[in-house]
Amino acid sequence: MGNGDIRVRGLAARAGGWSARHRWAAVGIWVLFVVLAMGLGSAAGRVDVKDSDQLKGETHTAARIVEDAGIDEPASETVLLQARGGDLKATDAEFRDAVEAVVRAVEGTGRVTEVTSPYETKTISKDGRSALVQFDMRGESDTAGERVEPVLKAVEGVQKDHESLRIEEIGGASMMKTFDDAFGDDFKKAEYSAVPVAFGILLIAFGALVAALLPLALAVTAIMATMGLMGVVSHVMAMSETANSVMLLVGMAVGVDYCLFYLRREREEREAGRDAQTALRIAAATSGRAIVVSGVTVCVAMAGMLFTGLAEFEAMGLASLMVVAVAMVGSVTVLPALLSLLGERVEKGRLPFLRRRKRSGGTQDSRFWTAVLRRVLAKPVVAVAVAAGALLAITAPALGMKTQQLTLDQEFGDSLPIVQTYNRLNDAFPGGSEPAEVIVKAHDINAPEVKSALADFRDRAISSGASRGPVEIKLHDAKNVAFVYVPLVGGSDQDKAGASLDLLRDEVRPATLGKVDGLEAPITGQVAGSKDFNDQLAGAVVPVFAFVVVFAFVLMLLSFRSLTIAVTSIVLNLLSVGAAYGILVAVFQHGWGASLVGAEGVGAIITWLPLFLFVILFGLSMDYHVFVVSRIREARLRGLATKDAIRHGVVTTAGVVTSAAVIMVAVFAIFGTLSMQSMKQMGVGLAAAVLIDATIIRGVLLPAVMALLGERNWYLPKWLHRLPDLTHDETPQAVAAPAARHDEGEPLKV
Repeated sequence: MGNGDIRVRGLAARAGGWSARHRWAAVGIWVLFVVLAMGLGSAAGRVDVKDSDQLKGETHTAARIVEDAGIDEPASETVLLQARGGDLKATDAEFRDAVEAVVRAVEGTGRVTEVTSPYETKTISKDGRSALVQFDMRGESDTAGERVEPVLKAVEGVQKDHESLRIEEIGGASMMKTFDDAFGDDFKKAEYSAVPVAFGILLIAFGALVAALLPLALAVTAIMATMGLMGVVSHVMAMSETANSVMLLVGMAVGVDYCLFYLRREREEREAGRDAQTALRIAAATSGRAIVVSGVTVCVAMAGMLFTGLAEFEAMGLASLMVVAVAMVGSVTVLPALLSLLGERVEKGRLPFLRRRKRSGGTQDSRFWTAVLRRVLAKPVVAVAVAAGALLAITAPALGMKTQQLTLDQEFGDSLPIVQTYNRLNDAFPGGSEPAEVIVKAHDINAPEVKSALADFRDRAISSGASRGPVEIKLHDAKNVAFVYVPLVGGSDQDKAGASLDLLRDEVRPATLGKVDGLEAPITGQVAGSKDFNDQLAGAVVPVFAFVVVFAFVLMLLSFRSLTIAVTSIVLNLLSVGAAYGILVAVFQHGWGASLVGAEGVGAIITWLPLFLFVILFGLSMDYHVFVVSRIREARLRGLATKDAIRHGVVTTAGVVTSAAVIMVAVFAIFGTLSMQSMKQMGVGLAAAVLIDATIIRGVLLPAVMALLGERNWYLPKWLHRLPDLTHDETPQAVAAPAARHDEGEPLKV
C-alpha cells in the first residue's frame, strides 16, 4: 500500500483534520451555529400540536368540528356530595342544605358559570347517597388550573360545616392544579438533575475536571441548538412538550456518548506515546467514523416514528433525529478543535484520589471484562446458550403484553386525594368522570328531526346498556353543534368501558343520529381517544418496524461490508428490545418487584411506550454495537486473528462503553423515579435495556457469537461486492503515517 492509499480517509477524519488545523474557526462556527439556531427559534416561536391533529379517526373529526366552530370548551368541574354513613339520603333536608351551600359558595367566588343542582339535572346516584353539583370555570380551559384555587377553598369551607357528608371537588381545572403542584417540579428536578449526575460519572471516568466538562458542553450546546431548530421546524411540523422531554433525554445520552468515545480514543493514543496531532488523526478516523455510522443509524431509527401518522410521535421522532444529527456533527467538528486547543490542558483539574491507569501500548484494559472474555471465548457455545436463554426468558412475559391509556388511578396511584375522589365518583356514577362525548354537527341543530334523533339517542344509550345515565345534551345554537355527554358503563375499567363505546358507535348511533341526512356525530372522550390511538398505533407497528430494521440492516451492511455482521447486529438489537419489553410487563403489568419502583397495581403498559421504546432503543443500542464492532474490525485489519481481535476490541472498549452506559442508565433512571407511571415506565424500560445492552449483549453474547462464526464474520457474497464501500479500512498505523497533507482530490469515504 503506498502513501497515496494511506491518505485516503473518511468524512469524519477529514472533518477532524480540518477542525484541528483551523481550531478557532471551528469553535467559532459552532458557537455561531448554536446562537443563530437559538435566535431563529426564539424569533419564529414554536407551534405545538393541536388537539385536532393529535389523532386520526373519530377523535380527530370531533376535534376538527369543535375547532372549526370556534367553540372553546370550558373546564368543567364537579362537586361530589356523598353520605359518609348511616341512612342519610340526597332527598333529606340536611343533604339539600349542603347542596345549596355548595351552589352558593362556588357562585360566590365569581370564577364559575353554569352552576347546576343535582335536583335539576337528576345527577343522584342509584342508591340515593351521592349527588353531583356541576359547573364550568370562566375563561380559557388551558389556564383554568391557575384560577381554580378560590373555588376549591370555597368547597373546603362547606365541607367543614357538613361533617356527616363527604364534599369533594374534581374536574379538569382542579386536576390540572393538583398535578402541576404535585408533579410540575418533579419533572423539572428530573431534567435539571440529569446534567450533574452525568457530570459526576464523567468526573470519575476521566478523573479530570476539564475532560469531564467537554462531553457535557457538547451535549448541552447540541440540546440548546436543537431547541432553537425545533421552533423553526415547528412551522412545518408541529412540536410538543413531550417532544422536548424526549429530545433532552436522547440529546444528553448521545451527546455525552459520542464525545466520550472520541475523547477516550484520543487519550488512549496519547498514552501510547503518539504526538497530539497523530492521536487526534487516529481518533477522527476511528472513533469519529464510528460516531458517524452510529449517528446515521440512530437518525434512521428515529425517522421511523414519522411513519406512525400520530402527531405526537412525529414530533418526538423529528426532535430526536435533529438532536442526534447536531450532536454527531458537533462530535466530529468542534470536539477535535477543542482537543487541539486544549492539548495537555485537557487533564487540568485532576482528582488526586483517582490514579491514572496505564497499560502497555496505551490501552486501558478492564480486569473484570478481561476475566469475563477469557471464559466466554473459551466456551462460546455455552456463553451463547446461557446468555441467549436468559434474554429469551426475560423476554417471555412480553408475549402477554397489555397496552392501554392509563386511567387516573393507574397513572398516579391512590396517594393523591383527588384520585380517591375520582374512584368514589366512578363507583357512584360509573363513567361519570370520563364520559363519552358525542359532537353532533347539523345544518340546523334545532330542526325537528335533529332534536328527535338527539332525544332518541339519549334514550337508547341507556336502554342499550351502554350507559346508566344521566345523558346530558348541551346545545350551541349559533354554531349548529351539540355536545352529548354519555357516562359509559364500565367506568374506569377500560375493557368494559370500551365495550360500551363500541355499543354506542356500532348500534345506538346508526339507529338514531345516523338516520338524519347530513348530520355528523363522531364520538370522542378519554375512552374513545384511547381506542382510536390503539387502532392507529396497531396499523403503524409493521411499517415502522420494517423501516427501522431494513434501513439499519442496510447501513450496517454498507458500513462494515459484512452480511454476517449486519444480520447479527439486527438479531442482537431485537433481543435487547425484547428483554426490555419483558421487564416492563413483569414489573408494571404482573407486579413482579413493582414495590421496588413504586408501581403497584398499574396492570398495563401505556399504549405509546412499546413502539417508542423500540425506536429509541434500536437507535441507541447501535452506539455501543458500532463502537465495539468497529474496534474489532480495526484490530482484524491490523492482522490479528478473529478471536484475538474480538478480545482486543471488547476489552479496550469496555471502559468507555461502561462509562457511557452508566451515564445513560443514571439519566434514564431519574425519570424512573417520577410519580407518573407513564414516565416511570419509560425510565425503567430505557434504563433496563441500556444496562442489558452494555453487559449481556456487548460483553457476552456479541463476542461469543463472533467467536463461533470466526472468519465468517467478514463474509460478503460476491453479488454484493458492487455495493457502495462506506468502510474506512484504516488502522492507527496507517492513519499515523506522516503523509497527511494532500486532502484535496482524494476519494471520499465515510
